[in-house]
Amino acid sequence: RNNRNSMKKFDAILDNFALEARPLNVSHLGDGLINDTYMVETDRPDLRYVLQRINHCVFQDVDGLQRNIDAVTRHLRGKMADFPDPDRHVLRFIPCRATGRSYCRVGADYWRVSVYIPGTVTIKEVTAETAASAGRAFGRFEAMLTDLREPLIETIPDFHNMELRLHQLRVAVASDPVSRVDSVRPIVEAIEARASEMTVAERLGREGKLPRRLCHCDTKVNNMLIDAVTGEVLCVIDLDTVMPSFVFSDYGDFLRTGACTAAEDEPDLSKIDFDMDIYRAFTDGYLSEAESFLTPLERSMLPFAVRLFPYMQATRFLTDYINGDTYYKTTGPEHNLVRTRAQLALLDAIDRRLP
Repeated sequence: RNNRNSMKKFDAILDNFALEARPLNVSHLGDGLINDTYMVETDRPDLRYVLQRINHCVFQDVDGLQRNIDAVTRHLRGKMADFPDPDRHVLRFIPCRATGRSYCRVGADYWRVSVYIPGTVTIKEVTAETAASAGRAFGRFEAMLTDLREPLIETIPDFHNMELRLHQLRVAVASDPVSRVDSVRPIVEAIEARASEMTVAERLGREGKLPRRLCHCDTKVNNMLIDAVTGEVLCVIDLDTVMPSFVFSDYGDFLRTGACTAAEDEPDLSKIDFDMDIYRAFTDGYLSEAESFLTPLERSMLPFAVRLFPYMQATRFLTDYINGDTYYKTTGPEHNLVRTRAQLALLDAIDRRLP
């Protein structure tokens, strides 16, 4: 009975989309933290769909978000016109019957449907081999978007703006809402000591020396679909954060998590190091595709990007700790502080490993 009621609910949503087969069953898919994702099985064994409820608290301009995704997928599909099966290399979204747009509002929620690419897997483990594949995939993704002329919005404004993150920390320190600043004063001072160094990208951008690219901005190894038989990376997925940014966003953010030898909330700082094999593999893969468009300045600043993202994340964790843990989910009163220390330990490890 519960399953029948659940399908009635989903049928009411799916009826809004121009599906090519009749839905039979809907089940949860994946473990994403932002959007709710479901697999839709149909009366055609060869055709399944992915249904997503878009988190409009995070992505407040849903129309702009989907216009971004439409522009990107349309552009990528044009690049792959000669491929035997472009649908295995680019996500395809189903239009809403009423509006023709790639999303639909049902009640208070926003939904979208894409065609599931069969015979694919995602991976979670970062090894030198998977890091090289990720580097190639995300470098190729950026390279193919260099001539996209349609303007894209920032789906999360100032997402990787280091000046803003430092401003937010300073506001938190000044207000000290839960009286935690005195206990972390040395950490605040350590972050402030590198503030000028870590905001150089914003200054160079304002001077016109550093271009904004169209970046993925969430370069996790599991944001690639891989052919289950050949192991070939077919396409990049999770396009919600594709937006203008410095190339450091894709390069540095992958290595922050991918090359770290411990979890981002590891309390034992002795376990935290920077894996140079993964760093070299990802860098080689990335440059093999991105070399064609990177400027000499962008190329020379890639080591800066590796340092920027643990520094940025430490700043964000510390800000949330000082504010009383209002943004990130925590498992205890010191969780954000543990995270802050772990990110700074990773930054120290990078300083030791990289010139």
